[in-house]
Amino acid sequence: MKSIAALQAVVTATPFDGEPSDAELDAIETESPLILAQVALLDAQIMTIDRIPTELDQQRIRRARRRVLAARRNLANRAASLTISGGAA
Repeated sequence: MKSIAALQAVVTATPFDGEPSDAELDAIETESPLILAQVALLDAQIMTIDRIPTELDQQRIRRARRRVLAARRNLANRAASLTISGGAA
Protein backbone atom coordinates (compact mmCIF):
# COMPACT_ATOMS: atom_id res chain seq x y z
CA MET A 1 0.00 0.00 0.00
CA LYS A 2 1.32 3.44 -0.91
CA SER A 3 1.59 6.20 1.64
CA ILE A 4 -0.30 9.37 0.75
CA ALA A 5 1.37 11.56 3.38
CA ALA A 6 2.73 14.85 2.11
CA LEU A 7 6.41 15.57 2.17
CA GLN A 8 7.37 17.67 5.19
CA ALA A 9 9.37 20.19 3.15
CA VAL A 10 6.39 20.91 0.90
CA VAL A 11 3.93 21.30 3.75
CA THR A 12 6.09 23.69 5.75
CA ALA A 13 7.63 25.60 2.84
CA THR A 14 6.09 28.87 4.04
CA PRO A 15 5.96 29.22 7.82
CA PHE A 16 2.64 30.39 9.22
CA ASP A 17 2.78 32.19 12.54
CA GLY A 18 -1.00 32.18 13.01
CA GLU A 19 -1.35 35.95 12.92
CA PRO A 20 -2.89 37.95 10.05
CA SER A 21 -0.56 40.17 8.09
CA ASP A 22 -0.84 43.94 8.06
CA ALA A 23 -2.41 43.80 4.59
CA GLU A 24 -5.04 41.33 5.82
CA LEU A 25 -5.83 43.52 8.83
CA ASP A 26 -6.18 46.56 6.56
CA ALA A 27 -8.56 44.62 4.28
CA ILE A 28 -10.66 43.58 7.27
CA GLU A 29 -10.79 47.17 8.53
CA THR A 30 -11.79 48.40 5.07
CA GLU A 31 -14.59 45.83 4.79
CA SER A 32 -15.80 46.08 8.39
CA PRO A 33 -18.74 48.45 7.63
CA LEU A 34 -20.04 45.95 5.07
CA ILE A 35 -19.53 43.05 7.47
CA LEU A 36 -21.39 44.85 10.24
CA ALA A 37 -24.24 45.76 7.88
CA GLN A 38 -24.53 42.14 6.75
CA VAL A 39 -24.62 40.97 10.37
CA ALA A 40 -27.40 43.46 11.13
CA LEU A 41 -29.38 42.19 8.12
CA LEU A 42 -28.88 38.60 9.21
CA ASP A 43 -30.04 39.47 12.74
CA ALA A 44 -33.18 41.12 11.37
CA GLN A 45 -33.91 38.09 9.20
CA ILE A 46 -33.27 35.61 12.01
CA MET A 47 -35.77 37.41 14.24
CA THR A 48 -38.54 36.61 11.75
CA ILE A 49 -37.69 32.98 10.99
CA ASP A 50 -40.36 31.38 13.14
CA ARG A 51 -43.13 33.96 12.82
CA ILE A 52 -44.85 36.18 10.33
CA PRO A 53 -42.96 39.48 10.10
CA THR A 54 -44.77 42.50 11.46
CA GLU A 55 -44.59 45.90 9.78
CA LEU A 56 -41.80 46.87 12.17
CA ASP A 57 -39.88 43.69 11.25
CA GLN A 58 -40.27 44.47 7.55
CA GLN A 59 -39.02 48.02 8.09
CA ARG A 60 -36.04 46.71 10.05
CA ILE A 61 -35.16 44.27 7.24
CA ARG A 62 -35.55 46.95 4.54
CA ARG A 63 -33.38 49.35 6.52
CA ALA A 64 -30.73 46.67 7.00
CA ARG A 65 -30.80 45.83 3.27
CA ARG A 66 -30.31 49.51 2.43
CA ARG A 67 -27.33 49.64 4.81
CA VAL A 68 -25.79 46.60 3.12
CA LEU A 69 -26.27 48.14 -0.32
CA ALA A 70 -24.81 51.46 0.85
CA ALA A 71 -21.80 49.73 2.38
CA ARG A 72 -21.25 47.74 -0.83
CA ARG A 73 -21.53 50.94 -2.88
CA ASN A 74 -19.04 52.75 -0.66
CA LEU A 75 -16.61 49.84 -0.82
CA ALA A 76 -16.90 49.62 -4.61
CA ASN A 77 -16.47 53.39 -4.99
CA ARG A 78 -13.43 53.31 -2.74
CA ALA A 79 -11.89 50.49 -4.77
CA ALA A 80 -12.64 52.33 -8.01
CA SER A 81 -11.12 55.56 -6.76
CA LEU A 82 -7.98 53.74 -5.64
CA THR A 83 -7.74 52.09 -9.06
CA ILE A 84 -8.19 55.36 -10.92
CA SER A 85 -5.89 57.43 -8.73
CA GLY A 86 -3.28 54.67 -8.53
CA GLY A 87 -3.09 54.21 -12.30
CA ALA A 88 -0.24 55.28 -14.51
CA ALA A 89 -0.40 58.93 -15.48
